[in-house]
Order: sequence, then structure tokens, then C-alpha cells
Amino acid sequence: MNNGRLIPLGSGRIRTVAAVLMSEVNQVVPVGRLIDLAWDAEPPARARGVVHNHVHRLRQLLAGHAELVTRGTGYALAADPVTVDATRFRHLVAAARGAEPHRAVPVLRQALGLWRGDALADVPGERVRRMLGVGLTQSRVAALQDLGRHLLHLGRHGELITELTAGVAEHPLHEELTALLIRALQADGRQAEALDQYYRAKRQLNDELGIDPGPALHGAYLAVLGGETVPARPVPAPGRRAPVRAASAGPLTVRGGPAPGGPWHDRIAGVRSGPAPADDVWRPPASVAAAAPMPGPVPDFCGRERELAALDRAAAPPGAGCVVLAGGAGTGKTTLAVEWAHRRRSDFPDGQFFLGLRGLGPEPREPGAALSLLLTALGVPEESIPPAGEDRSALYRSLVAGRRILVVLDDAGTVGRVRPLLPAAPGCLTVVTSRRRLTPLAVRDGATLVTVGPLAPDDALAMLGSALGPPRIAAEVDAARRVVGLCDRLPLALRISAARLMAHPDWSLECWGLRLTDERRRLTELSAPGEDSAMDAALRLSHDALSPGAAGLFRVLGLLPGPRIEVSRAAELAGQDLDRTRRELAELCDAHLLQEHVTGHYLRSDLVRIYARQLALPGPAA
Repeated sequence: MNNGRLIPLGSGRIRTVAAVLMSEVNQVVPVGRLIDLAWDAEPPARARGVVHNHVHRLRQLLAGHAELVTRGTGYALAADPVTVDATRFRHLVAAARGAEPHRAVPVLRQALGLWRGDALADVPGERVRRMLGVGLTQSRVAALQDLGRHLLHLGRHGELITELTAGVAEHPLHEELTALLIRALQADGRQAEALDQYYRAKRQLNDELGIDPGPALHGAYLAVLGGETVPARPVPAPGRRAPVRAASAGPLTVRGGPAPGGPWHDRIAGVRSGPAPADDVWRPPASVAAAAPMPGPVPDFCGRERELAALDRAAAPPGAGCVVLAGGAGTGKTTLAVEWAHRRRSDFPDGQFFLGLRGLGPEPREPGAALSLLLTALGVPEESIPPAGEDRSALYRSLVAGRRILVVLDDAGTVGRVRPLLPAAPGCLTVVTSRRRLTPLAVRDGATLVTVGPLAPDDALAMLGSALGPPRIAAEVDAARRVVGLCDRLPLALRISAARLMAHPDWSLECWGLRLTDERRRLTELSAPGEDSAMDAALRLSHDALSPGAAGLFRVLGLLPGPRIEVSRAAELAGQDLDRTRRELAELCDAHLLQEHVTGHYLRSDLVRIYARQLALPGPAA
């Protein structure tokens, strides 16, 4: 709309292209995804050219008001996210969350006021309506629920009845909305109408779904029969939720506002969607924490103030959206992520996920399989999970939109296996742990990169003492510091040392330090047969994930003594040119097997050096 005048988009699939680009504002949408959604996965041979023409036409329509940019093999609508109605709606709902009822009500009314009928109603294609409309529909109903709870709390029963009567008529199978309406009618002294509302809902649930009312609806009914007063802060009873039926959602609209390249004073209107089939629509649980629980925190966590502060900054609004905790084998990346998640649990009231990606294992988890697990945790029935990976990703993003969710993706191997799992929604935070830096996530996705290295000396000593007890450390403090140094101050090596010492209470710390001093046996001492958590097993995973050239150079470097490596000496030893050596050294740094000290000079830890030497000189002589 330009100064109150609609911008005509015409009919046909140009509306689909516009809708997808608006729904993923500032995100690169691959041409393949536009084609897939526009033609319901059955595109004609000329589809790519048609999409290109539609994008060209949209650029002309938006000239001077918005920027439609080409990025690689896709397109992105560059705009302030709040200039798109759907995104503005989510921002407003998020702003209302946690606010006092009298402050939340006008914000929620403003959010719901952005809806003008069904979203994407004029967009052809069942698939695009299903993939983009479901999440908006669910967010709208959730916002209406929140508004109802606040109005009930404030005693504004007449307003609540007006708001919910239309909502319940639209969603007659949504038990929580109906329960709120029943409680409002009861509080307004209209018990007969409240009971009539209950019996009507009960008949529909039984006739259409073959089920009886759940706890929320049944509880409201019992409250009417018992003449209970409405509680000051009503909390909906947990339990099963009926599927949300065909929902109305507001138009995906770009409103006037600042955007890259200049001010906007217009909006694109009239992009709406029709209803999706009832069988394909569901509502996630109010909390997903129980569906994908975070592991428990470890009791010996110590230090990491810098890293915890970086995570805190990423979680603060507007937030980075993604944090990569990158570090070498045994540095405690997962422990750090889990510890922070537990400390900040209250900041993510809609749930916390933990998903192992097995990035460096023999069978890494593919993005499609990972998305299936996340969708299942969100309450999506298995039979309703889309078969295509891109559709799963789009559905996942729509379901978490407007929620405060933390996702920990543990042991990521490559950027390609992480990017489809990023929610890309305000309020959500993804913490990725990896032995690789995953720098492209910072370049393209705005992720914050945090390097997780060895513990500080005092923190490492405290970790050892938390397992062995302060008296044992105090009795041999010098020997304890020596053990800490021989373990490279790595949490994994320190925990293995503590376990060995606890299993042999007659061993002194000095005795254990002498055993670790022998470099031919150090990794053996810090390992246990058949244990994946041994230091040599952890280093082996990092080594085996290297390219053949970098792995070969790593083994050759095992012939060099000491922690320092110079690029020309490495090239000479490997018998190759400097450029190739620099590339392979950079890969070793990316895998945290080396650290670049100054240009052309590299450092490695003792345990890494010992492991490389064992590979270079296998056998007892090593």
C-alpha cells in the first residue's frame, strides 16, 4: 500500500513468491525453494525463468520502498523485520510475554489487530499455504489465549466474552479458548450460557474427533457446577490439546518503515492464505521442555566466566540468535552449554531442546532426521512431518516463531548440518558446540563465535578438588598443580585423573603425576579400554575428520619436538610448498589441533603433540 493505495501484485504465482520472501524477511530463500512452494513440488521445466520474471516484477513494484536482493542462488527481501505484519505480530506478542496484565492487554490487542482475514488467501498453492500459514495460525490463537487470561485476571469479563465468542466460533475444537469463555461467562453471572457452551463443545469434540473434553474444559465445567469463583491468576490445566481447525491468519504485509537502502512509506497488501486441511494442523504443547529434556548439570563445573558472559550477551535482546562454542577435544563445550542452559532456564519459558548431532562420528545425524526429532518434540505427529528437508525446516521455524526457546545442538560437524536447524526467530537462541570453528555461521548467519580452551589454572585446580575433596588437594598442592598441567588443564583429562585417583585412594597425587610424566604412557593413563570419553579416543575423532592432506601433515608434525611449529619447517618436513602447507595448517587450527600464535608460527598442546607423535612413530618406541 502506497499512501493508502494498494500496490497491485496481479494474480498467480507472483503472490506466492512475494509471500515466501516476506515470511522469511532478510533470509536468503533459494530459488529451488521458491519453485517447490510455488508449484507444490511439481514445477514445469520453465519454472526457474518464471520465478526470475516474478522477482524482476516485484523489484519494479517495490522500487524506492524496499530492496529485493540476489544472494548466491537465491533472493532476499531486505527490510526492517517489523515492517512485515507477520513479524511485527510476533514481536508484539513477545513484548507482551511477561508483562503485567494491564500492560500486556493493549499490546496483544495491537498484535491481534494486524489480522484482517485469512493469511495468504490470494496465494495459489496448497503447500505454501500449509507451510507458511500453520505457524501463524497457532501464534494467533496463542495470543488470543494470552489476551483472555489477562482480561480474566483484570476482571474485564464483558470484554473477554466479546473477544472469545468470535474466537471460539472460529476454533470450536480448541478446548483452552472454550474453557476461558466458560469461566468468563460464569464470572459474569451467566451460568446457563456457560453450561450451554460446555455441552456444545463436548458434542463437537465427540462427533468430530471421538474424544471427551480434556482437563482444561472439564475443569471449567466443574467450576460452574460447584459455583467456584474465578481465581486471580487462572492457569490452564495441562493436558492434551485438540487439533486447531482451519484457522484465519492475518495478511503477510510489508508496512511502511525503515529498510536497508532507504525509508519505506508503503506496504504490500492482499497476500493472504486459505485454510489448511484440519489433519495437517496441530498445536505444539505449551512447554516442550519435557519432550526434549536438557541433560543435568555436572557438579564439578568451575570457571568459564568469559564464556558464560558471552552467552549472556547473545541471549540479551536483540541477541545474536546463534552462538557457536568451538574448542578442541576435551575442553568441556557440552558441559558449558548445559550449565548455562540450566542457569538461564527461566529466560526460555517455552522450552529447551538438546540434540546430539554426532558430527565427527561414523554416522552423523542428517538435518532431515534432526528436524524430525525436533518436530516430534514440539508435538507434531509423525505422520504429519513433511518428507522434504526444506519443508521440515520451514515448519520448524513457523512453530517456534514467537516463542522463547533454547536449542543446544551438540557436536556439530559442518555448517551444512547446522544451518537448516536454526530457528531464525526473535526470542529463540541456538547454542552449537563443535570442534570446528564453523566460521560461515558468523559470516552469513550472524552467529557469535566463542572459543572454549583449557581452564584457567586455578579453575582447573578447583575442578580436581571438587572431585577429590579440598583436604586431599591441600595436602599435596604442588603435586596437584603438576597434575593439572600434565592434563593440559582440560576438563576431560582432569575428570579421568580424578576418577583414577578415587578408584585408587592409596595413590598419592605425586605418584599419579609421575605416571603422567612418562609421555609414552600419558594418553594410555588418561584412557580406559572401551571408553569413548578417553583422551586418545577424543583426539582420534578430531584427527579422523581431517582431510587426507591435513591428516598427513598432522602425523608428520609428530616428528617435531616441543610445542612450537614454524610454517617453513613444516613445509620442509612434509616435502611440499608453502601455500599448501599454510592451507593444511589452517585446517588444523580450524579443528583446534593447533593454534596460530603469530603469523607463520603455531602452538600445540602437549597431549596433541604426544598423540601426533604416536601416529608418526607407532609402537613401543614412541
